[in-house]
Amino acid sequence: MSSLVRPSGNRWIAGVCSGLARRFGISPNTMRLIFAISCLLPGPQFVIYIVLWVLMPDENKAHSYR
Repeated sequence: MSSLVRPSGNRWIAGVCSGLARRFGISPNTMRLIFAISCLLPGPQFVIYIVLWVLMPDENKAHSYR
């Protein structure tokens, strides 16, 4: 598994789904589909997405700190 970062490529809105997909080794489109389906269920999905957007470092910035 790779580190949890928002990739600079293959991102639609903020790169959260793409970063999570890379972390868990699945397709970014599959992760986006899972997120879209989960939005049909009650819960704080959008809040979690925004929190991850804020907390997950951008791939370019994460590499510059190393």
